Amino acid sequence: MADQLLQLKEATKRLRPHRRRYLGVQPIEVGSIIGTDSRDGDFDREFRALRPELRERLRRVGEAFPDGGLPPITVEKLGDAYFVIDGHHRVALARQRGALAIDADVTELTARWHLSANADRSELVHAEQERLFMTESGLADVTPDVRIRFTRPVGYRQLLEAVKVHGYQLMLEAPHRLGRGQIALDWYSHVYLPAADALDGETLAGACPEATISDRFLWLVEQGRERSVEQGPRQVPELVRLIQEHAPARERARKLSRPSLRRRET
Repeated sequence: MADQLLQLKEATKRLRPHRRRYLGVQPIEVGSIIGTDSRDGDFDREFRALRPELRERLRRVGEAFPDGGLPPITVEKLGDAYFVIDGHHRVALARQRGALAIDADVTELTARWHLSANADRSELVHAEQERLFMTESGLADVTPDVRIRFTRPVGYRQLLEAVKVHGYQLMLEAPHRLGRGQIALDWYSHVYLPAADALDGETLAGACPEATISDRFLWLVEQGRERSVEQGPRQVPELVRLIQEHAPARERARKLSRPSLRRRET
């Protein structure tokens, strides 16, 4: 639920951090503390105590430190979010007093997905699905800096299917066996990037206003499937060409003047 603290165990399981680094004691934003290692049933997202005995404990902590000066808490940092290891009552007291920052002994975890400071469980699901897509498609091996984003997490699985279909077509024509990374790089370079460049800024019928470039790409793939029933197979580049032909000339000129999506998150 949105009012629950994130669990560090779930976050690390889904994001799979690959590096751990000790940062020492430093001030951190109280509002960025959104998770816990074990006490998600004791405090809500705003660090309000959920049981009477915890509220009594919080009152005693407040009496022990009437003028602030709370000892550093212990946290683990994942992206821009912090998870409390020790010091939940101190965080609760800082929240209660309206403090903007609190001293913390910080250990940083680094993962492929940079978790936001206001992340919820939905973002953890997106992070996991994006990681699985990159790994299973082979893109992580050849273009690890690529960032794919969808409005719905199921998009990552659907995009993986598109890569697999591309791989099947390549294998039928290839004189020798192709590796997963080779297939992924060919798909990204010759299918996804050209389509993404063409779709950037386009308003597509059937695509919601919040749609990402990756959402629009999947929409384009689906259009290709539908048209192939009556008009024969149409590859994504051909569909992109049709969209460009129907786009106003000034819109095409505006897109040509912008930097390529190769250097930007999609």
